Amino acid sequence: MSFYIKNIIVMVLFVFCCSTSIQSQKGSLQETETFFPNAEVLNEDTIAYKFLSVPENWNDPKSNTIKIAVSILKNKFNKVNADAVVFIQGGPGASGVQNIGSWYRHPLREKNDIVLLDIRGTGFSEPRLCPDLGKKFLGILAKNQSEKEDENQKISEALSCKQDLLNQGVDIEAYNSVSVSQDLHALKKLLGYSNWHVYGASYGTYMAQVYTNMYPKDIKTLSLDSSISNISTYYTKNTTNYVNILSKVFKKCLNDPACNDQYPNLEKVYYKTIADLDEHPITVKVDENLIESGEFTYNSEDFKIAIQQALYHKKLVEVIPLLIYQFQDRNEDALGNLVAAFSSLLGMDYGVYYCVSCNETLPNNKFPEYQSDASKYEQLKGGVSFYKSDFKICERWNLNRQVTIAPYDLSKLSSISSPVLVFSGEYDPITPVSNGNEVAQKFKNGDAIIGYNLSHVPGFTKTGNKVVEAFINDQRKQLDVNAFKNEEKIEFVKGVILNSGVSKVGSSLRPLNLVLLSPLLVALLLMLFFIFTYTIKLSKKNYNANSDKIIRVFSVVTSIAGIIGVVGLFLALGKVADQNYFILAFGLPDNFNYVFSILLVFIVLLMITLLYFITQIKKIKDRSVIFSILFSNILLVIYLFYWNIF
Repeated sequence: MSFYIKNIIVMVLFVFCCSTSIQSQKGSLQETETFFPNAEVLNEDTIAYKFLSVPENWNDPKSNTIKIAVSILKNKFNKVNADAVVFIQGGPGASGVQNIGSWYRHPLREKNDIVLLDIRGTGFSEPRLCPDLGKKFLGILAKNQSEKEDENQKISEALSCKQDLLNQGVDIEAYNSVSVSQDLHALKKLLGYSNWHVYGASYGTYMAQVYTNMYPKDIKTLSLDSSISNISTYYTKNTTNYVNILSKVFKKCLNDPACNDQYPNLEKVYYKTIADLDEHPITVKVDENLIESGEFTYNSEDFKIAIQQALYHKKLVEVIPLLIYQFQDRNEDALGNLVAAFSSLLGMDYGVYYCVSCNETLPNNKFPEYQSDASKYEQLKGGVSFYKSDFKICERWNLNRQVTIAPYDLSKLSSISSPVLVFSGEYDPITPVSNGNEVAQKFKNGDAIIGYNLSHVPGFTKTGNKVVEAFINDQRKQLDVNAFKNEEKIEFVKGVILNSGVSKVGSSLRPLNLVLLSPLLVALLLMLFFIFTYTIKLSKKNYNANSDKIIRVFSVVTSIAGIIGVVGLFLALGKVADQNYFILAFGLPDNFNYVFSILLVFIVLLMITLLYFITQIKKIKDRSVIFSILFSNILLVIYLFYWNIF
């Protein structure tokens, strides 16, 4: 009897162990606290925050368990069985959850749940792979050294990241599009959706294609925003893609009389600046929180990548002529302000970037083909080294790899019956319009839409939002392929009054720095109080002595000029930021010239008022009160000089 009982126990334990292993391979979902504790508007909303626990390696039952951060924005109609839209961010290595601001009020959320995730290794997911690597790269770019030295140091930091991951027991070969697809499949099941609408952006479009190929029944519709058409040419053609779009900018400026008048021979100036920076780099002062040394040196490679990255955003495209001329004119103040924007481009998780890139991208791109493509553009001098160095990094990264890496077979996509929408930006330097057309042709029901006058990820615009909302919510409705025809044309920024202080003021206001600004606010309130009080007393002729009348008139007029000037400055900043925030890195458009004139008048009046106060101090009554208003004015001047407005 005991023999049978033992056998039963052993069998039960065996079944339990097997079912536990199988269950762990399916993943699990746990509630967690908000990822944005300080964002009140999000915390008042119906948003769920979860961690998806999955095996790091889906093919290894003994694999480590990793956590993937997930945010679910419930639909505004509170429909229980609503469809879901899942978003796959690009990079690879950028955070999808951090993109919550783009989805919080998205029209798709009216009827659909929005599911955001940080793909394995990124953002709020655990573990996060080498989150400081981007900052280290920025430090390398900041140095005044050759392209080869940059490349060697970049390789060294990337390999150091790899070794650190290996020391932590991270399975670096498990970070790829196939694993992400398996994560998505598990997440869909655990959230209870039978299928969902998939939205991929940039590199996320490749992951979305792999996911669709692996799990076609998971896909209700597929939206691909700035799509990769062929992973094997993603790098080899990026020099041609860059030059083609940049040439489009040059031609547009040439055909715009106002632009050509202010920025003549733009193409010639661009290539001349590359040659000049080769010989004479520009070193600028920057915030030590960004660069420990407090300096950033722009060489020709930094210039090329700065312009290439500017092509990613429509509003940055509009400042490219101005930016090129600022490099030519060696405007150190403006270029110093540019570093902060430059640093944000390196904010993604580069540990994931190299795991994914070296697992599936760079090994399928041939370096000789990249060189051949780059050699077509002699004046560009070798393409863009920021991308070229990735070939060397992945060559070293995969040095002891045993398995040959081949492109993932996407042949099943041609049999997919789900509707597919492909966005392409007219000015996109990395995934051009030709990519979108090629991707749409892979599918039975694929439609390509060009985002005219837009660049990377045109789906994340008002027009794009409307198009994708109509596509997903009413698939029977014919797609408006000309939706972007009425998009506002690119208007190059002209007539800017260069002022390095404008950017510094903007940094104080966005986000609002109350600690820094509170003394100024107190001073402005005192000035308003004294203006009101003295105006009434002067109108009632409460002062008999001329000295008392004159000093109070001067104080009132000076304070009025100061308040009008500083309020005008703040309003100008707000208006320009709404139109094109990037202008503020250089100054203000010349139609705001009156602001600087008023502030200059304020300073002159203050000097006259102070001089009169000092010379007539013995004759003036209530000197301490007068000094208070003068001190408030002086404090405003201190702020203006602290911000480098003058």
